[in-house]
Amino acid sequence: MTFRTAALAFAAFLGSTTAQAEGFLQVSGTQIVDGSGKPVILRGMGLGGWMLQEGYMLQLGEVGQQHRIRAKLVELVGEERTATFYRAWLDNHTTRADIDQMAGWGFNSVRLPIHFNQLTLPADQEPRAGQDTWLEDGFRRIDRLLEWSKANRIYLILDLHAAPGGQGNDLPISDRDPARPSLWQSEENQRKTVALWARIAARYRDEPWIGGYDLINEPNWSFATPGKGNGCDDVDNKPIWDLQQRITAAIRKVDKKHVVIVEGNCWGNNYKGLPPAWDANMALSFHKYWNRNDAASIADIKALRTSYGRPIWLGESGENSNGWYRDAIALVENDGIGWNFWPLKKIGFNQPLEIPPGDGWAKIVAWMTGKGEKPAADEAFAAMMTLAENTRFDRNIPKPDVIDAMLRQPHDNGSRPFAARLLGAAPLTVAAVDYDLGPPTIAYRDTVDANYHVATGGERTPWNNGTTYRNDGVDIAREADGTPYVSDFVTGEFMRYSADVATAGRWAVAARARSVRGGRIGIDGRGAAVPAGGGWQTVKLGDVNLPAGRATVSLGAIDCGDCEVAELVFTPR
Repeated sequence: MTFRTAALAFAAFLGSTTAQAEGFLQVSGTQIVDGSGKPVILRGMGLGGWMLQEGYMLQLGEVGQQHRIRAKLVELVGEERTATFYRAWLDNHTTRADIDQMAGWGFNSVRLPIHFNQLTLPADQEPRAGQDTWLEDGFRRIDRLLEWSKANRIYLILDLHAAPGGQGNDLPISDRDPARPSLWQSEENQRKTVALWARIAARYRDEPWIGGYDLINEPNWSFATPGKGNGCDDVDNKPIWDLQQRITAAIRKVDKKHVVIVEGNCWGNNYKGLPPAWDANMALSFHKYWNRNDAASIADIKALRTSYGRPIWLGESGENSNGWYRDAIALVENDGIGWNFWPLKKIGFNQPLEIPPGDGWAKIVAWMTGKGEKPAADEAFAAMMTLAENTRFDRNIPKPDVIDAMLRQPHDNGSRPFAARLLGAAPLTVAAVDYDLGPPTIAYRDTVDANYHVATGGERTPWNNGTTYRNDGVDIAREADGTPYVSDFVTGEFMRYSADVATAGRWAVAARARSVRGGRIGIDGRGAAVPAGGGWQTVKLGDVNLPAGRATVSLGAIDCGDCEVAELVFTPR
């Protein structure tokens, strides 16, 4: 199965299960419906990193906020070259090709995280206090995104991700500078936020493919101890509700058609003190990360949906394994809840598209995080521009396993071949990392297949020790030349491989494997020794009889503490 074929198959599948949406999205009781009154399950991705960079997306987690990243780049290459980099970043990161592909995969919505400074100046930089300068270039970028969304019949949800001053103590998500007044500490920042939404609504009030206005992303502010908490224990959250009511009122003066989406404190999840619904066309958003995918995990927000009489939407989730994605999406869709995962692309794995940073970016990362020397200006600028160009869709690395987990697996428990392969008269070599697409325990089994640290109270831990190539629990590492292989293959784990068999017959199966301490691996429960020593060895696993048509073989770790596998070879008898 090619990547393009898989995309078309997913789109066809979703088209058969969800009616094509038409017209303005609206609230009808506890459902979101289209213009004809048909319920709509929103399936989408967020464009994190485009208008608002977060340090972790650039491997700069210790640096964090965009304004700090930008300041370090200015220190490296100067203001003019830094401005050139950011223009190239904005031009390349999200284009028509990204939205076309999202539609091809089967998504029906996209969430745009907006940094306010793309549309207006910070309050303390306005030429005249209390007035607003509007930045047409940022609005034109939204206009173009809307054109691409319209062409693909995808709803565009506008999300104020970084409000003036910043809306919480999780600094990177809103590019907040703690040395300046936050959104909650400045009436002028709040006034500007209301004015910004009024401007947005006036511009897009007649656009049916704008799916809604997500008013303030993830407020996370303790009003009892300002600057010290994320608002998870606050009991009334009155400033948050007051501001969102002010924003709604300003929107309704110019736009009575679009859904307004409200978020609670504590990264969108603390709805204590929520006043009675102040708008008929209003939905509630919650965010879900690193917890269990069981009924208890969404029980409170479902109860609020019932008591409040408004729809709920999983406005943000992600940053986990394929198995977690599949379970989370199945959980919410089974309760009629739409979702939007995060993000579409970044450096690193676990999302649909991976940005290859280029070799030079690692030197910048090392310097910014205090682990390396400062690169020369010309070298740094070249690396920055390579990164900006590599954000473009045609330079991204697609991750079909992530897409399969999001769009097929919640509705289909079966496994599928990772790549098209035909088993016939000639020997067939299969890379060990190309095991089947499918959920844990079906396509593979691994001792760790997701991150549940919010539920367990532990530290964030990787579910994949290699964090490369694929996003399942199966641990994958790379050789010095970049070739991926399965690592940390330990007792009880397995991987399943499917192929189309031309004619029924018998094949000998061998693996190229290694182990420092030695171990046993096998096919379909039959074991063979992997010699100790650590070098790659050809391990004869035995013969298999396979019928014509689709057939599968499972490779298991029978007694291994440190086995690694590079490939399987099927040779006809």
